[in-house]
Amino acid sequence: MATKIKPPVWLLTLVRILIGWHLFYEGLIKLINPAWSAAPYLMESTWIFSGFFKSLATSSALPVVDFINIWGLIFIGFGLFVGLMTRISAVSGVILLLSYYISQPPFTGLMLSGNLEGNYIWVNKNLIEIVMLLLIARIPKQWFFSFDNLLTGISFNRFTKNKTSSIEIPKTDNPKFSELPVLDRRRVIKNLISIPILGGFSYAVLKNFGYESYEEKNLKINGVTSASVKAANFAGLKDLKEKPPTSKIGNLEISRLICGGNLIAGFAHSRDLIYVSRLLKTYFTNEKIWDTFRLCEACGINSAVIRTASDSIKVMNRYWKLGGEIQWLAQTYPKDDDVITNSQWAIDSGASAVYIQGNIADRWMQAGRLDLFEKWLNHFYGKGCPVGVGAHELETVKAMEKNQFPVDFYMKTLHPHNYWSYQKDESKPVVINNLRDNYWSRTPEDTASYMETINKPWIAFKVLAAGALSPKNGFKYAFENGADFACVGMFDYQVVDDCNILSDTLKNLNGRKRNFV
Repeated sequence: MATKIKPPVWLLTLVRILIGWHLFYEGLIKLINPAWSAAPYLMESTWIFSGFFKSLATSSALPVVDFINIWGLIFIGFGLFVGLMTRISAVSGVILLLSYYISQPPFTGLMLSGNLEGNYIWVNKNLIEIVMLLLIARIPKQWFFSFDNLLTGISFNRFTKNKTSSIEIPKTDNPKFSELPVLDRRRVIKNLISIPILGGFSYAVLKNFGYESYEEKNLKINGVTSASVKAANFAGLKDLKEKPPTSKIGNLEISRLICGGNLIAGFAHSRDLIYVSRLLKTYFTNEKIWDTFRLCEACGINSAVIRTASDSIKVMNRYWKLGGEIQWLAQTYPKDDDVITNSQWAIDSGASAVYIQGNIADRWMQAGRLDLFEKWLNHFYGKGCPVGVGAHELETVKAMEKNQFPVDFYMKTLHPHNYWSYQKDESKPVVINNLRDNYWSRTPEDTASYMETINKPWIAFKVLAAGALSPKNGFKYAFENGADFACVGMFDYQVVDDCNILSDTLKNLNGRKRNFV
């Protein structure tokens, strides 16, 4: 006589509840966060369907995609959690998770990082849950404690009430008979097992989101799968008013707002807060840098100023291999005895434009080494890659113009002095005395006046005085005083807001004298 195997009902119920917990939570945190959008996740798509997924991120269908993700996760997760319409919920979950898997498969060469948590070369959390949901959809519903069984029991008892069978069929001869639900107190309690767990879940969610500061709510990592990038998103693309306008630098089309590289490099210019640079380096993992670039591109920021160093080049090259297209304006570091190598390295590594870093250019100017500028420019100018000169000191720009050096663009600091740490006695050039932070733009009025006479593209940097000014004030001052572009260090959660501020600024300029280049 064959031994009847009893299904592991408690274990299978627990598996179903845990998957439901995950999906239900994913949906709720997206619903709670009004700025959430699937766009950054879609922009990360790396496989053969990446073009389709990326097009969704920038199309009018994005609100529909967001709605399907949020409410799909909520309804599927809740159904699995309590065991309501379990088979339909499981199949729907398979379809939704399969779309996530296809969008970002954990294939070798496509993953953001080889050791990324949750991705294990072909296998990731989405695939594991897909297989488990297929199992849940296939096994009999009597193998779970669920609302489905409870409702079936109610219907069965209602249908058979006051009815008797003329022939008694032994249970041992008809296994199906033993699977028919019997509505008794014990069965009701077992099938409602998910209710107290759901109560604990609800309490945890409310506590997690109800008593936190702004930073705790927005700067922590929550959802890590199910159409969420690997960090919280604070400003959604749906809030973007319009993309920044563009203009030409040489043969390049450049957005008027450019992503700065100091934050990514960890150079915070944070005055006496010496720990900030380490915090920045911790925050800006490679994945976070790529997330920031993707969001910039989705918002219309098509260029970034990044230093020429081995770590930066690796990050940029990997980003391009993943499908990114942001242009690299390379900040280069020519040496007195070798003005070529570092800049040539940048060009060979994919830089779209190169310029001499500001401190180096200021030092050359102060030392009277115009021969170094001439050698550098003669080597790189006119070879298809726009060349520029950076400067904190206006005298550096004046020297380039006076000697009619062939410069395609200038990187020149510009910001007002109405910030709290400004000190009036800072009057010496940066290369002689940089003990105070306002050396970044010592002579803003003179800079604005002189740049009116120059018909070359001007990228203004340090427009926020290293965080001392708000973007609204910094952008207004820079563009009203002649800047063609603004290079600004941005966290990912500032990108959309900065684009919107730029849009408002350019539409309400007052008193600009210099024509846009």
